[in-house]
Amino acid sequence: MGQAESQVTPETDNLIWVMPTEGYTQKARMHGSCLKMAGSRFFHPQKGLLSTTIGGKAYPFSTPPIGGAAADWGHHLLSLNKNNASTKETETMKTALSIAGSDSSGGAGIQADLKTMTMNGVFAMSAITALTAQNTTGVRAISEVTPDFLAQQIDAVFEDIFPDAVKIGMVASIGLIETIAERLRFYQPQNIVVDPVMVATSGARLISEDAVDTLKRELLPLATVVTPNIPEAEILSGRTIRTAEDMIAAAEHISTAYGCAVLCKGGHAINDANDLLCANGTIRWFHGKRIDNPNTHGTGCTLSSAIASNLAKGDTLETAVQRAKDYISGALGDMLDLGKGNGPMNHAFDLTGRFRD
Repeated sequence: MGQAESQVTPETDNLIWVMPTEGYTQKARMHGSCLKMAGSRFFHPQKGLLSTTIGGKAYPFSTPPIGGAAADWGHHLLSLNKNNASTKETETMKTALSIAGSDSSGGAGIQADLKTMTMNGVFAMSAITALTAQNTTGVRAISEVTPDFLAQQIDAVFEDIFPDAVKIGMVASIGLIETIAERLRFYQPQNIVVDPVMVATSGARLISEDAVDTLKRELLPLATVVTPNIPEAEILSGRTIRTAEDMIAAAEHISTAYGCAVLCKGGHAINDANDLLCANGTIRWFHGKRIDNPNTHGTGCTLSSAIASNLAKGDTLETAVQRAKDYISGALGDMLDLGKGNGPMNHAFDLTGRFRD
């Protein structure tokens, strides 16, 4: 297969247009300090997102931040992989990134996220915020990564396989929260699900109190949807929640204050297994049947990851939530019983095929 030339022509003083030769897939490689490509979006290392146009023949870019006529940039754009016009293009697998902490026992955190995303049909990736030594009986120790290393993980993913959705879980400190927010503003992913993890199912505190304000200020305004449980919704809203009406008031407060949709999860002895979605001023209840299973380790991680997976596949928010609730009901209903404490669910309850046995 030979290479095709990309035609780069100045249309205005402010734009250049990259027109891939017919029958070729347009890609770009980083060349010196020029352009990086992540998926179908182009970035400059300092300037950030240069193009969000995907598909079609033309991709608009900002004026090149490095001197020279637009045509001089042609050598930085390499067209590869000639498509066979007679062959139907295969659908690209959707992708999701989890930014969260590791759970050594496998029931929650990154491990639960990767299992959930895989079982919900998307390619799962991760950026780890912290290592935890924990099992079904509790958390023994937490070791955070540095903000710089977290940023490098996020960059490594976005520059190569741009995620269709991002799920954010346990982030324990101000520096890490600020790093995540800065990188997400830089890359501008379309779907962001924030699970404001503050307390583990076992009762262990997972975020410093002084980081809560930073999380509210930096991450919630970026979120497509935030998924607090009752105690987390009380912290985020500053309200006491005792009734279904209290859930509505808290969700409306959070949504209005931070400009994001809010899925306030029931449970915690309030409203059984019914969850409340507040989005764009509209309230919808998602009714569920409580499953008598004491092993609920990682339920919050699993639900938020399933929502992110469904958003990545193009579902509406309401459909994404309903499908996620159906998935977690199946995982709980499988009645997996592992460990001496609050055990995990079976994320692979629906797995079939010759490799399972």
